[in-house]
Amino acid sequence: MKRIVVCGTTFGQVYLDALREGPFELTGILAKGSARSAARAREHGVPLLTRPDQVPEVADAACVVVRSGVVGGDGTELTAALLEHGVHVLQEHPVHPDELARVLRTARSAGAVHHLNTLYPHLEPVRRFIEAARRLRALQQPLYVDAACSVHVAYALLDILGQALGSPRPWSFASAAPGAPFTGVSGSFGGVPLTLRVQNQIAPNDPDAHLHLLHRITLGAEGGSLTLVNTHGPLVWSPRMYVGREDDGRFATGGPGLELPSATVLGPAEAPAFRDIVTRLWPEGVRRALTGLHDAVTGGGDPLSQGQYHLALGRAWLDLTRTIGRPDLLTQEPPRPLAAEEIA
Repeated sequence: MKRIVVCGTTFGQVYLDALREGPFELTGILAKGSARSAARAREHGVPLLTRPDQVPEVADAACVVVRSGVVGGDGTELTAALLEHGVHVLQEHPVHPDELARVLRTARSAGAVHHLNTLYPHLEPVRRFIEAARRLRALQQPLYVDAACSVHVAYALLDILGQALGSPRPWSFASAAPGAPFTGVSGSFGGVPLTLRVQNQIAPNDPDAHLHLLHRITLGAEGGSLTLVNTHGPLVWSPRMYVGREDDGRFATGGPGLELPSATVLGPAEAPAFRDIVTRLWPEGVRRALTGLHDAVTGGGDPLSQGQYHLALGRAWLDLTRTIGRPDLLTQEPPRPLAAEEIA
């Protein structure tokens, strides 16, 4: 499974950039025939396809980077059509669990593999957080999760937590405190108490932008807290501070725990620049997701294991979106990002 067709050229440009390097080969673009899609096909030197039945002639798998039905697009119908033709599919999130169940049945009957891609858990800083969280869980029981995200990437946040905690089950979102720009949610996820703040706002004039942040996550245990400052790093470990008392009531400053630094960066101390994120980090994440699809196709494992996990995750995401309610609609102008030097 090396030949890949990309469907959609908006966020699909990240997938196209990912396929500029091996081990996978871009062999076509499937789109409705817009001038933009035609230009992308010329740029990459591949044919522009307009029907799903053309894909098996040039590719083994397709990346469907088209909005699914739950967010107002026809990506799931396109996914089902490709699977019916025996084409393996990597589909961009989010997908309603009912839609996902349908395409998983189609995949099974066609002998094809379907994977849902949330992208962010495939990024190096997030993978570092997930791996450190798993090591922490092996040592101590997690006591709490404190997190924040934009509504745009809430599904991916739940995926990050599901992988970090081992499972999304059990989950509950007990209450919400509406606010602007953040709506507060209390509950639990993976059986761990959760506090979550969601920027529940969308700008229809620029719907993929104007996010105050993507993800910020702290996982706490008896021994300290692990914080992913934002989706692209850095990752910080903060040991639990404890200062005992001598018999006379003075601070016991000789304890071994007091030798620990109050915070340590795990991995690079600085997050990458935004240009590096878009041109390198995100394409690398796409290649990892494609590698996972390739391994599922060639490895002989259960092709539905990822799907079963995402069915649970999708139900949790629906519960979360019901809890926070409909997003506030805003009209926004492009922001002026500030450099650190301007406030230092």
